[in-house]
Amino acid sequence: MSEKFLDKAYSLETPEATLEHYNQWAASYDAEIAENGYATPGRIAEALAQFQTDLSEPVLDFGCGTGLSGLALRRQGFETVDGMEPSAEMLAQAQAKGAYREITQIDVANRKPIRRGAYRLITGCGVLGTGAAPPDVFDMILHALPKGGLFTFSYNDHALADRAYTGKLIEWVDVGAARLLFQEHGEHLPKIDLKSTVYVIEKA
Repeated sequence: MSEKFLDKAYSLETPEATLEHYNQWAASYDAEIAENGYATPGRIAEALAQFQTDLSEPVLDFGCGTGLSGLALRRQGFETVDGMEPSAEMLAQAQAKGAYREITQIDVANRKPIRRGAYRLITGCGVLGTGAAPPDVFDMILHALPKGGLFTFSYNDHALADRAYTGKLIEWVDVGAARLLFQEHGEHLPKIDLKSTVYVIEKA
C-alpha cells in the first residue's frame, strides 16, 4: 500500500517542511488527490472565465504543483498558461502534462518571485492556506498585479477558519485596493468532506 500524504499536509508549519513534504508526495499526488474527488481546479478555471473573455491572454498558475490546475485552465479554453512552483519534483510532474508554456521553479525565500506587471491574470489553486503558502503571499501576488488585474484563488475550510488568511482578503477589499467580483463555497475534496471558497478579485 502506497504512503498517504494528504492527511499530513495541513499540519506543516514551515516553508522548508512544506517543500520537503511536496517533493516526497509528487509521484503519488495526482492519484491520491483524485481518490478524494479534487474539484477546486475546475472551479477556479470556470470562475476566471466568467470575468475574462480573451482566453489568449497569459495566465500565471502560481503554486502550480503537478499541473492539475494548469490542465483545468487549458480545458476551460485558456491558451497560454505559465506555472510557478517551489517543488522540483512537483514541477517535473507538471512539465510532463504539457499544459504550460513556461514553468519556473521559485525559491521559497524569494519574497518577490513574480515580476510586477508581468501578468494581469494570476490563479492560486489551494496555494494559500494552512500547510501551504503563508498569508503574506497574498500581498505579494496583489502587489505584482497591475491595476485591473484579476487574482482567482481558493481558501479551503482550514484557511477559512484562520483569520491570518481571511484577514488579508478583507484588508484589501475594505480599503478599496481590490474589488471582490466572485465568491462561491463548494466542493474541494468531497471524499474527506473538505470544501473551499473560490474567489475572483480585481486589483483597483
